[in-house]
This record gives sequence, C-alpha cells and structure tokens, in this order.
Amino acid sequence: MSKKEEEVLRGDKDLERERKANDPMIPDGEVNPINTDYQVGQDNVVMKFGPFGLDFHNRVFAISGLAIVAFVFITLMFQNQAEPVFTSTKDWLTANLDWFFIGAANIFVILCFFLIFSPLGNVRLGGTEASPDFSYLGWFSMLFAAGMGIGLMFYGVSEPITHFSTALGGTETNADGIRTDWAPLGGAGGDEAAAMRLGMAATIFHWALHPWAIYAVLALGLALFSFNKGLPLTIRSIFYPILGERVWGWPGHVIDIVAILATLFGLATSLGLGASQAASGFNFLFGWSEGTTTQVLLVIGITAVALVSVLAGLESGVQRLSQINMTLAAILMLFVIIVGPTVAILTGFVDNLYNYVVNLPALSNPVGREDLNFSQGWTSFYWAWWIAWSPFVGMFIARVSRGRTVREFLISVLLIPSIACVFWMSVFGTAAIEQFLAGAEKVAEVDLSLQLFVMLDGLPWTGITSFVGIILVMVFFITSSDSGSLVIDTISAGGKVEAPVPQRIFWCTFEGLVAIALILGGGLVALQAMAVSAGLPFTLVLLAACVAVIQGLRSEPRVGKTTK
Repeated sequence: MSKKEEEVLRGDKDLERERKANDPMIPDGEVNPINTDYQVGQDNVVMKFGPFGLDFHNRVFAISGLAIVAFVFITLMFQNQAEPVFTSTKDWLTANLDWFFIGAANIFVILCFFLIFSPLGNVRLGGTEASPDFSYLGWFSMLFAAGMGIGLMFYGVSEPITHFSTALGGTETNADGIRTDWAPLGGAGGDEAAAMRLGMAATIFHWALHPWAIYAVLALGLALFSFNKGLPLTIRSIFYPILGERVWGWPGHVIDIVAILATLFGLATSLGLGASQAASGFNFLFGWSEGTTTQVLLVIGITAVALVSVLAGLESGVQRLSQINMTLAAILMLFVIIVGPTVAILTGFVDNLYNYVVNLPALSNPVGREDLNFSQGWTSFYWAWWIAWSPFVGMFIARVSRGRTVREFLISVLLIPSIACVFWMSVFGTAAIEQFLAGAEKVAEVDLSLQLFVMLDGLPWTGITSFVGIILVMVFFITSSDSGSLVIDTISAGGKVEAPVPQRIFWCTFEGLVAIALILGGGLVALQAMAVSAGLPFTLVLLAACVAVIQGLRSEPRVGKTTK
C-alpha cells in the first residue's frame, strides 16, 4: 500500500470515529442488529411555526398528551370529589395487589444477579469495541440526582425514625386478631437496640437492591435494543423479540403510552413530595405558610427554572446541575457525620448492611404477611412508585451507559448505588434515632416533610444546614423534571433523541401541572394513589421485558468471544 493510500485510509478511519462519536446509536465493533424496514420518525407529524417546530409520533403523543390534559382539567374542576377517589384507589390496589408488586420486584433482582454471573454478562452495550461516553463520576452524579434525589431528601430521616418508633412500639391487634400497628415484621416492642436494627433494615430494603434492579432491567433493555440492535430509543423496541414487526403498530403504541403516563405520574409524585418538604423547610426557617398555596407556588417557580434547564439539554443542563447537587448533598452528609454521632454512624453502616441481609428474606416475602400495614402501606407503594419511575430513570441510565458490558453495567447500577443509599440512610437515620434516644422525641412526632429539619435543628448551624437542605430539594426537583421531560419527549417523538424544544416545554409544563392538580386534589394520598395506579400496568410491561432482554442478549456477540 502506498503512503497516499495509507493517508486516505487513516482519514476514513478518523471520519468513521467522528461519525460514531456524534451518533451514539451507531455501534462500534460486532453486534447482531435487527433487520427491520421501520425508520425512526416515520410515523411522526412534522410541523413548522416560524422558528419553532414540532416532530412527534402521531398517535403516542396525541393520546398521552390528551390524557394528561384531561386528567389535570378534571382533577382541578372536581377537587373535593377527587380526594376520596384517590384514597380508595390507593387502599384497594395496595391491599389486594401487594403480593404482585412484591413478587415482581423479587423477579427483577433475581434476573439481575443471574445476568451478572452468566456468560451473557460479557455482552458490551454499543458493540464489542465500544467505550463509555461518561466517566464513573459523571455517570453516578446524573444517576443519583435524577433517580432518587427528592426521595432520599424526603425519606432520609423520616423513614428510619418512623420504622424505628413503630418497631419500638411493638405489635397491636384488633378484636379479629388482625394487626393494626405499622411495625415491620414482628416489631421489637420495648427493645431499643432491636428496634433500631429492624427499623434500619426495613428502610434499606426500600432503597437498595430492589428499586435499582427495577431500573436496571429496563435500562438494560433500552440500551441493548437501541445501541446493539439498532432500534429506536423507545420502550416498545425492547419487545421486538416477542411482537416482531407488530411492535411498530398498536401493541407498541400502547406500551409507549403506558410508559409516558407511568413516568409522568411517578415524577409528579416526587415533585409533590419535594414541594411539600420545601414548604415545610421555609415554614421552619422563616415561618412561611406551608399550605397548598405555598406548595403550588413552589411548583410553579421551580418548574419555570426547570424549563431553562430543559432548553440547555443533557450535557449543559442535567449533568451540570446533577454534579452541583451531588456536591452539596455530599457536604451536608459529611457535616452530619462530623458534628453528629460519628462513631454510631460509621459503625452503624456495617451493622445496617448486615441486618438488611439477615432480614431480606422475610421483608421480601410476598405472601402470608402479618405486618400488613407495613407491607401494603410502605412496600407496595414503594415498588409501584419505583416501577412508575422506571421508564424515566431507565431511559436516562440507558442514554449514558453506552460502552459498558452487561456485567459492569448491572454491578454498577445495582450494587454501587445501593451501597451509597445505605450509607445516606445510615447517616441521617442514625442521627435522628440517636436524638430520639437522647430525649428529643419531637423528631418522630412531627410531619414526615418536617422531620429532616427537626433533626438538623439538633445540630449546630441549623439555619445554614436547613437552607442547604431546601436548596437540595429544589435542585433535585429541577433535575428530575428536566430529565423526565427529555425522556418523555424521546418516547413521544418515536425514539428521536433530539426532538424540537417546544415539545420539551409542553412536557415539563404538564409535569408541574399534574403535581399541582394532585396537591390540590388530595395532597400526599393523591400523589401516592397515582404512583401506584401508574405502576400497576407498567409492572406487566416490565415482566414481559425480562423475557425479551434475555432473548436479545443471547443473540449478541460477547467480548472476548470471536464470531464466524
């Protein structure tokens, strides 16, 4: 080969690398793509209005958008009638389908560990020679800020202290012998040490393996069928091994519509919780009213800020805000460790992990439970909420996980964030419980949204740390709304990852409006009811996705294994 030919070849390779870098959907190395005539966006409606444009899937966007608009309108029109409907819906679903939610979550955990230890773990997302697009630090920052930020702030103190106090109170039964207490498992009546062990184990159960397994299953399916199989980045693509070309018809439309509704209502639940906690924080610090008016104004103001972040996009908006927020969260956590019960926190972290593992079989048991208030009122709601969040978090994780092997992906998404959540809960939960044991029982008696600030009130520099806590809640709110808008817009645009800006504005705006409607139509109960209602149909979707993911992985070339 002549020198000139070598230069031409080297130039072609450079162009190819540049082309792949600019389009993450182009595989790097060996893959086994799915041959289909479907083109991304072929069913989309494309319009131009001066400098603005629209590019959305004709059926998915229209049906899901109209459903959301109708829900907001009806809920705001009939606020007084909405609350009992939401209450009865939540109670019926959690009481009658607790076994379904708990059993399904167990399946997701088992599948993840099976893939970690099986040869299928050697499949690389994006092709056998693909490299990661983000560093671990950037990846985890986006993952935490968008995935569980508001929940960790809201429940970091309230859940450990609640489970501890209910376990300490022991069990109570009615005349029919049915337990009426909220203690997990068999409780620990009067035994402070045992109540602390059980309370922390129950808390960690809701924030460790199971929720991250839910996210990991969907994220893996999306990454596999988009980066390796060449299909659009939508939920329906996962089901090609099951539905074939029908996935581009009404069966696929229904899957994507359910995903959009689940995502939006799951997000609205978190945004409502964030508004409630921020309002409580402002009341604690400045004496502002913490009623629905304040919460609605907070939702409006923070949604407006989220719109600015949406316009900046994934790289400039979400990642930058996520990294800032994770830095603030780490500083706050370090402060609690240093000025709080340091030894109890550090030693408790290891003990909490051990107690979680010991109690895991009983806590994850889906049938024959006596602690019905705990398993139905806490666990069922949590699993439905995580499942409702999974399209949003799953697609977000998928978009930033190209280049990882399946094994590396699952270990990172499943185990490392779980340990981080355990540490967070150990820090804030132990600090609150130690204050309770020292006589500051108020931390367990105030509303859930206020318990973080009451705990911080028992430490130095209350005004500063409480204000930082409020900022964290609001920025987590922004990143969740921001990331959710990008994800919903991708699904409603038929898999196009760069849809026009007006569509993102639409979804970001209606995330806030749905949160407002739920706050006015029943508060926390309404938020929980919609999370459970949205999570139910999507649980069926996720269970079917488990089968499709295994089928898709079996056909992929693996790292270190040559194909003929």
